Amino acid sequence: MIELRDAPAALPRGRRIYAIGDIHGAATKLRALHARIAEDLRRRPVASALLLHLGDYVDKGADSRAVMEHLIGEDPVPGLPVVNLIGNHEETMLAALSGDGAAAADWLWGGGRATLESWGIDPDTPREEWPRHFSAAHLRFLRRLHLHHQEGGYLFVHAGIRPGIPLEEQSREDLLRIRHDFLGSERDHGVVVVHGHTAGFNPVVRDNRICLDTAAWSGGPLTCGVFEGATLGFLQA
Repeated sequence: MIELRDAPAALPRGRRIYAIGDIHGAATKLRALHARIAEDLRRRPVASALLLHLGDYVDKGADSRAVMEHLIGEDPVPGLPVVNLIGNHEETMLAALSGDGAAAADWLWGGGRATLESWGIDPDTPREEWPRHFSAAHLRFLRRLHLHHQEGGYLFVHAGIRPGIPLEEQSREDLLRIRHDFLGSERDHGVVVVHGHTAGFNPVVRDNRICLDTAAWSGGPLTCGVFEGATLGFLQA
């Protein structure tokens, strides 16, 4: 059974959100975690629930294609609506596939070689040839990812926010890539920010933020934060 604790924010009564941190090609762990979520729903039914992924589906790990096809072609948790957020790795991948040479170099350096290999592409293939290996469904998935999701007292976003700036004025760059200025801030943001992007081997819970990136691609578990009412718990695979 999941162990619940007091949370730093709350959702409306009867609402539950399952939020999964950075996946990075860890397809086997993702399927196992979705199965754990389905089991939790069977054990603890709720009036309304949502499955949310915080981005970084690709790169670094070996099975980026399997992760994407699992999310595109299947109902990950039967009957559960899904919101998929974009991470900085999807942003860089899209730019690389659109012909941006600097982004292509960044992508290869940041884990894109493993992604290309998962699609059967030699990373040393000229970058102009990469796009033809990706189906319309793959590209549509990447282009339709959401930048953030807000509910109750929580803001779900890939990396974080710039402290002291309203959400509508936040830069896309900060939402996808910010680290130190956000991570080191003790400021009340008006919401508790639920994010990934900065890996550790355990989830981090602070008064103003919760980090769910637990380095699944490099030996850590894949973590799901379970938000319900004024409580918080974790599932892992």
